[in-house]
Amino acid sequence: MRKFIFTLFIAILATTILADNPKYIFLFIGDGMSSPQLNLTESFLRKTKKEDLLINQFPYKASTRTSSANAVVTDSAAAGTAIACGEKTNNGRIGMAADGTTKLESVAYAAQKAGKKVGIITSVTINHATPAAFYAHRPSRGQYYEIALDLVNSNFDYFGGGGVDKPEDKKSDEFKGNIYELAKQARYTITSTPEEFAKLNKDSGKVYARGSNGALPYEITKQDGLKLADFVAKGIELLDNPNGFFIMCEGGMIDWACHDNDAVSALFEVIALNEAVKVAYDFAQKHPQETLIVITGDHETGGLKLEFDNAAYEANLDKLTLQTQTAGVFNSMARKLIADKKDFTFDDIKPAFTELFGLKFDGPADDFMTVTPAELKTLQDAFDAQYPKEKDKKANRNALKFAGLKVFNGKFGITWSTLGHSALPVITTAYGNSAQLFQGDFENTYISQTLKKLVVK
Repeated sequence: MRKFIFTLFIAILATTILADNPKYIFLFIGDGMSSPQLNLTESFLRKTKKEDLLINQFPYKASTRTSSANAVVTDSAAAGTAIACGEKTNNGRIGMAADGTTKLESVAYAAQKAGKKVGIITSVTINHATPAAFYAHRPSRGQYYEIALDLVNSNFDYFGGGGVDKPEDKKSDEFKGNIYELAKQARYTITSTPEEFAKLNKDSGKVYARGSNGALPYEITKQDGLKLADFVAKGIELLDNPNGFFIMCEGGMIDWACHDNDAVSALFEVIALNEAVKVAYDFAQKHPQETLIVITGDHETGGLKLEFDNAAYEANLDKLTLQTQTAGVFNSMARKLIADKKDFTFDDIKPAFTELFGLKFDGPADDFMTVTPAELKTLQDAFDAQYPKEKDKKANRNALKFAGLKVFNGKFGITWSTLGHSALPVITTAYGNSAQLFQGDFENTYISQTLKKLVVK
């Protein structure tokens, strides 16, 4: 009886909310982002800027399960398809059912059918798995050229962010020409500079605003150029109309950084996504009864754990800024240091650890960033693994990079369990009209299933 009453209550609540559906819907997806990534970023922001992470402050929250149709640990294709289309599928599938032949309708297409304008934004390449799940139907996420063909044929109003991966893959059985040229033929206005981007307006027609040939630069590099927040702001400007819009924005490089166990690069990508959310939130303040914002992750990456077991860890979180670049640049830094040396040693590599991570090898023992004897051994062992003296021993080309990350992260109580994805549930938060529907505990498919009901007029 109690179950029936609860079900009836939910049905009445949904009916009440659906009677006045949101005109504007934002869906933000942090690729690889779950509670550890969010909590690390918020702790950092509180320490350095005395502010909370807006994503964590939304009034409605839900634990969201992410398994795919054929695996406990999902990939981005299956998770993206579940969030976009409302059905579980096998890892690797894009907008298709597990059978690999049945096409699924995404919430973006449902919004288009309902007369709303549609925008798809990402910090990675536009035909990467998560954004692709909203407009493409392919049995394999690796079909980049074919996925890009689906983008051109989608007739969506706005694409923004990264460039196209493999835009001219002549090996494809469906090769029809350069994707950018095909997009122009389909009457897309394509921009590739900030100056061109600034000139876009409602008279520009369908738009593909490209911020890079590939992915956008990592935020930690502090390069000039368009940010996720810029693409969201422009999307609002271009798409606002009497029928409203649906915008999906992905912070895709959170996942890439976490695959490297690079916590600092990841948290700066979460901040970039949070800045984009702020743009939507500011818009919602002007349209409080008409706007819904939903934020989720497609899965967690890296098995990130925060072990702040004493005050020193949290007290020194501001020192995370001592990392100046992604850890991926370490090998190039090391090569420059030993380029002219035949008999180089570990001492020759030490300056790279200092430059990249702020690690001190001759500092006082009570200095938080001074390398301890145990940490020094970790780095020395990695050097021996990457540059073995034995000629018949295979070199581990990334040993030093990961050792540096292990030592640096460890100083802040940050540890990782994998270089891949984990089965940890993600967090979904929501704000605005119908946000009440996104609370409690549910499968990731629920997000699309619910949004499809909300995009109708």
